[in-house]
Amino acid sequence: MSPEHLTFMRRALEQAQLAPDHNDVPVGCVVVVDGAIVSLGENRREIDHDPTAHAEIVALRRAALSLGRWRLDEATVYVTLEPCVMCAGALLSARVRHVVIGAVDEKAGAVGSRYHLLSDPRLMHEVEVTYDVLAKESAALLRHFFESRRGLSDN
Repeated sequence: MSPEHLTFMRRALEQAQLAPDHNDVPVGCVVVVDGAIVSLGENRREIDHDPTAHAEIVALRRAALSLGRWRLDEATVYVTLEPCVMCAGALLSARVRHVVIGAVDEKAGAVGSRYHLLSDPRLMHEVEVTYDVLAKESAALLRHFFESRRGLSDN
């Protein structure tokens, strides 16, 4: 596993840890271009009252504003949880080059678990994907969040 992937996924995990502060599911995202972070995002649905405010959408919007363009074809996106259908569609629309994923999402994942949107040759763009980068840490963060919401955690 590349040191670069580990470094940027750790930053995505840091972003994910911000989401529970506003009652959102801990998912974080980092957009990187030429080895530099151009934007960060965490789930913000609850605080923004926005059903589209997933970490990936937040980070893609910020990256587009920062770079002054919607095409992010040089970008690598690091996300702690496998993107859903909406987020996979946004990644395709932004023409992202590479997506690095922490934990898989067996229930709603659209990048290999349920659907394969980023590698579907029938669509306008295909994205390189790397799986399981700090997957255990990403999954543990999610598990702890949901356990604490259900009152099952000692913390």
